[in-house]
Amino acid sequence: QMCIRDRYQRRVHGGSIFLNFMLNKAKSVRTLCVSFVRYASTGKIGFIGLGNMGGHMAINLKTKGQDVIAYDVNTTKLKELETTFGLTPASSVEELAKASDVVITMLPNSSHVKETLVNGGIFRHLKKGGLIIDSSTISPLVSIELNKLAAEQNLNFVDAPVSGGVMAAKNAKLTFMVGTAKQEIFEKCKQILSHMGANVISCGSPGGGQIAKICNNMALGIEMLAISEALSLGKKLGLDPKILSEVMKVSSARCWSLEVYNPAPGILPDVPSSRNYEGGFAVELMHKDLTISQEVAKNIGANTPLGNKTTSIYKELIEKGLNKKDFSIIYDELLKEGKK
Repeated sequence: QMCIRDRYQRRVHGGSIFLNFMLNKAKSVRTLCVSFVRYASTGKIGFIGLGNMGGHMAINLKTKGQDVIAYDVNTTKLKELETTFGLTPASSVEELAKASDVVITMLPNSSHVKETLVNGGIFRHLKKGGLIIDSSTISPLVSIELNKLAAEQNLNFVDAPVSGGVMAAKNAKLTFMVGTAKQEIFEKCKQILSHMGANVISCGSPGGGQIAKICNNMALGIEMLAISEALSLGKKLGLDPKILSEVMKVSSARCWSLEVYNPAPGILPDVPSSRNYEGGFAVELMHKDLTISQEVAKNIGANTPLGNKTTSIYKELIEKGLNKKDFSIIYDELLKEGKK
């Protein structure tokens, strides 16, 4: 009886080991399948706009195994990315549209986006059922208009602006805010955008991504101004901005502009303030986003006094010729004011 029982227990134990082995094997296969789906090609992706943000985004698509054809009015930049990273260059927007299954745009403003899509040939030449992802920051009203125009051409237009800045673009850590009511379109966008970002968030209906972006950037502009005022005041009173930053980072004023993008030179090594305010999010772009926020606020009768004041301050920076400098240069300007 003991031998029979022992043999039975060994058989059950052996079966359990085999079952666990097969379950783990299944999990590995499932993980492999998920990874394959995530990194599988989504067809040829056309990328338009290879500036400070767009260039890094296109590179990340290419290095993640996507087939990328690119276009930019700056032919030197286009040639550089072709030579260094293997992006296929297009000689025109029309050529890019005809060759692409998906088109991503990363352009300066609403007029550039409309010109490229409507007059440049994207709507006319992209194959029917094609997907257009606009990661520019433009008016949500324009995004809604473009969504309707695309639908008339049997195309899918999605607004998917980004947050995170140049370093996040370089390191594929961007946040994408996606405006579409179609779940299947959102999933396709997510598959593509995940190559360039860490967060892909559904913002509901068309224009929702742009609404999220302009509200976020209005808050960011106000936040950067507040942090810059505090740090410059502290320095004028004799307190090292680095010490004040350390205090604020563990106090109630803790925020992104302080911890990740500190406007005082020498506190963080890889931010624009430590590079003479070069190579970041330009003053003119921050002013553009703030202006959009104020235009839509006025359109619906919303009161945004801090947003309005911050917009006027950044306009003054542009008038001083600082439009290409990073928006954190507001700290440097505040520091200069009031000096004898």
